[in-house]
Amino acid sequence: MTRVRFAPSPTGFLHIGGARTFLFNWLYARKLGGTVVLRIDDTDTLRSTDASLQSILQGMEWLELDWDEQYYQSKRLQLHIDAAHALLKKGAAYRDFVPASTDDPKDHSETKVSWTCNPGERERSVEESDRLAAEGKPFVIRFRVPREDPKGVAFKDMVFGKQFRKYVDMEDFALLRSDGNPTYHLATCVDDGDLKITDILRGQDHLTNTFKHVLIFEALGYETPTFGHMPLLLGPDGSKLSKRKHGPIVSVTNYRDAGFLPQAFINFISLLGWSSKDNQEVFSLEELRAKFNAADILRTNSIVQFDENDAVNWAPPKAVWLNGQHLRSMPVEKLIKYVNPELIKAGWWQDEFEGDPDILKKIDAIRSRFNMLGEFQQRGAAYFCDEFPTEDKAVENLDKDNARELLRGLADPLEALADFSHDTVEATLRAYAEEKGVKAGLLINGSRAALTGQSVGPSAFEVFDLIGQEKAVQRLRAV
Repeated sequence: MTRVRFAPSPTGFLHIGGARTFLFNWLYARKLGGTVVLRIDDTDTLRSTDASLQSILQGMEWLELDWDEQYYQSKRLQLHIDAAHALLKKGAAYRDFVPASTDDPKDHSETKVSWTCNPGERERSVEESDRLAAEGKPFVIRFRVPREDPKGVAFKDMVFGKQFRKYVDMEDFALLRSDGNPTYHLATCVDDGDLKITDILRGQDHLTNTFKHVLIFEALGYETPTFGHMPLLLGPDGSKLSKRKHGPIVSVTNYRDAGFLPQAFINFISLLGWSSKDNQEVFSLEELRAKFNAADILRTNSIVQFDENDAVNWAPPKAVWLNGQHLRSMPVEKLIKYVNPELIKAGWWQDEFEGDPDILKKIDAIRSRFNMLGEFQQRGAAYFCDEFPTEDKAVENLDKDNARELLRGLADPLEALADFSHDTVEATLRAYAEEKGVKAGLLINGSRAALTGQSVGPSAFEVFDLIGQEKAVQRLRAV
């Protein structure tokens, strides 16, 4: 059975690149009926924080992509240590007692190590190594790359194809630091092997690590997973996406807070380094799951286009466009879940709105010109409360050709309607315009301005229907 994993480190927020890695693993596994494992790689105790962990989990929960199992790497420490000593016992690793080379000769933390192979340490006898260890001399456990073998490490990458590296080009890399803690290479391989991970999709920056990892898997007797490495995400300047250089576009929760729908964000990141063969751009999650194929992941780095100089409108235009597509096409019964928080934040939500078909009708009508969820707050006030701003263009429509007085007069025949609907309002307005000798457009544009404070939006007759007879009459008379 296919088993994939997503293994974020809680040393910062959920990065857009991390979200893409999670998505591609999720799509890969779900298409094959496999298992998705979330493993929190929290062994970097100096940099890991609970705030970062919560930020990552919140970002993942916002994506609404489920996972089947969850583990914390820090709780598996003994398993990693045992594996290192097992490799030492079988001769696949050795102790290196030479102090690590760091910026500070007194610093033996191995946090700034430039690893090199020390031939004398590699050839030290087991007896002498055991004796020095028993005396308490600090050591690092290194993997013994098979120098005598003229071959090397080979594997077939799902994205980049055949990969090969000669043994002579690989250093004897560390497995266990002198403080007894495992390195990333050891911990990740032991966990992947123990959790029976069958397929690993991760960033291209890990490609060089995979040669080492194949050696560890083989030495520990684990089945070597199938690997796939995704190209990097770059900013418009060609550098790797980072918060320092590229600001808010990097953090997943910023998209949530900016009013993106999770489905639209997923659609956006799915197109960063992958495309369907038919060049489709707007995908539902179900369509992505059906069409995703790791073989279609591109080999070139993806550039995320956005205006680096605009701190307010920071979101990538493609992401905003896709959000608009999803916001306008999603069944309104599903969309209400995401609009409700906007109405609550604005102070417009009332308990009687729950399950009210008129609320769904309003949301369905006004979303036609919206791209972001926040626009329900910014431009939807007139449909949910009696206090709303009036745009300059709307004021112009009210000030044209005695429009205000005409609109106040229109209130009387509208109030008298026994059947207040789109069609009856239209007929009444047009008859009133003919009676007054003015063009219907003057009253149509003026009505929209009076009822919503806006110059554009749904059909003016639909607006009357959405606002309701009582409020519509009140607003016309108050104009």
